[in-house]
Amino acid sequence: MQRKDFILLSSLGFLGLYSCGISHSKSKTETLGIQLYTVRDAISADLEKTFERLAGLGFTKLEIYGYNGTFFGKTRNEFQAILKNTGLKVISSHHTTGILHNERGTLLNGWEQSVEDLHSIGAGYMVCSYLFPEERTGENYRKLPELLDQSGEATRKAGIQFAYHNHDFEFEKFDESGNVYDFILKHSSPELIKMELDLYWMAKAGIDPLVYFEQHPKRFPLWHVKDMKAGSKDFAEIGNGTIDFKKIFEAREKAGLDYWFLEQDASDKDMFESIMISKKYILEHAYFR
Repeated sequence: MQRKDFILLSSLGFLGLYSCGISHSKSKTETLGIQLYTVRDAISADLEKTFERLAGLGFTKLEIYGYNGTFFGKTRNEFQAILKNTGLKVISSHHTTGILHNERGTLLNGWEQSVEDLHSIGAGYMVCSYLFPEERTGENYRKLPELLDQSGEATRKAGIQFAYHNHDFEFEKFDESGNVYDFILKHSSPELIKMELDLYWMAKAGIDPLVYFEQHPKRFPLWHVKDMKAGSKDFAEIGNGTIDFKKIFEAREKAGLDYWFLEQDASDKDMFESIMISKKYILEHAYFR
């Protein structure tokens, strides 16, 4: 917390309500975060205009993707200027492993520079976002916890927490001991490696996140919040699907939640229309705050 914020909260008597995650003293819109993959098409067309539009909708926190030595083709200084101009803050950043797709910015290519650049823009989290289908082999799964720990040690030195983001394939049986997700949790450091819980993909796999909260308390500081249509199991706007968000958010303390991000991978509408539908539902239900 910056000194000016400390003084302001103290003067208003709100300091006791402040937490490292979402503050109950903030207005509804100030808590809104979004994973930028949701608006990837708009970003490709015009990055700054997209940020301005998100800020106008009340979003303040971002999780970015695609860092490759630049931020959406912008230098670090250029990207910082856009963030300052729009009042947005990067909380977290997604990165792939580089096992087969060894581009810059992956865990295996230029990771130290990635950490330095994300630290410079104030990010508190860096996340292993995805294993490509051709990377999902028994050999790679067995090596993954060590790679995550090594990556997490580098981020720890910069004051950044590392995490792993799930899809549904991690819940398929891996070996006699269980699935890939359990293997990662068991064989990686609980301090170095937290989990970014994607509620949609876990629901699609038929898994109850509350079970994992009980088994691994405080290990889930980041969530992707999105909904799933009945029947087709396609992506849905928050509130237009089947996921019981109230039940999940009531367990936020057990999970260790710090930040959550609205995300919708695809839509049968204009994406900003979908975002507005989700936002309306979020603001109408207190358990999101």
